[in-house]
Amino acid sequence: MKLYDTGVYLQNGKEIIPAAEAQLPVSREDAARNTIAYSILKAHNTSGNMQQLQIKFDKLTSHDITFVGIIQTARASGLEKFPIPYVLTNCHNSLCAVGGTINEDDHMFGLTCAKKYGGVYVPPHQIVGAIDKNPAQGVMLLDEKK
Repeated sequence: MKLYDTGVYLQNGKEIIPAAEAQLPVSREDAARNTIAYSILKAHNTSGNMQQLQIKFDKLTSHDITFVGIIQTARASGLEKFPIPYVLTNCHNSLCAVGGTINEDDHMFGLTCAKKYGGVYVPPHQIVGAIDKNPAQGVMLLDEKK
């Protein structure tokens, strides 16, 4: 593994070229616009100006160690319904104390909040990456307010 002090370009999907040595057929700005990251940011930017991003999320996903704090903060701020799909995953299943709670307690909290606020609950021991890409697989879509 080599550590670079400057940026690099990946050419032809294989060759790493330090920015100082790069002789590219496109400008640095054009190269940046041709990245996966740029296309994602552009697709979610509502401002129309890529220099002043205003990002709109399609959905949020968080796991059991983080969703408890996120939801408690949102509740304290007046949350009545998740404004966009929120996937609550339960991938930490050691059932040991984490941040003062037991994971099993966190999982029940997640299920309760998914029911109350209209979230997507992923039961413990599920493959989160596959479910996140295809929410119809193995999850409970919950919205009791509809």
